[in-house]
Amino acid sequence: MNEFRKGDPLAHEPFSYQQTKEGHVQIFYDGRLAKTIKGKEADRFIFKITGVGERASQLFMAKVTGKIKIGNEKPRRPSKFDE
Repeated sequence: MNEFRKGDPLAHEPFSYQQTKEGHVQIFYDGRLAKTIKGKEADRFIFKITGVGERASQLFMAKVTGKIKIGNEKPRRPSKFDE
């Protein structure tokens, strides 16, 4: 874990996944179910995540779930209801 930057939201490896008997993939964020994927999308997920390092797998699961924004994402525009 020394290779990660300070303040990195993926440093503590919050994502994990589990493949069910039916072929579905459940992705967990901090122990809570974040997303379930099925069918061909689940097959692609398993193919892409197999054999990659921990850092790459964490980034991939973050992209799939949309839970963590890293890098150049634009900030939310203010709403007319914001004060």
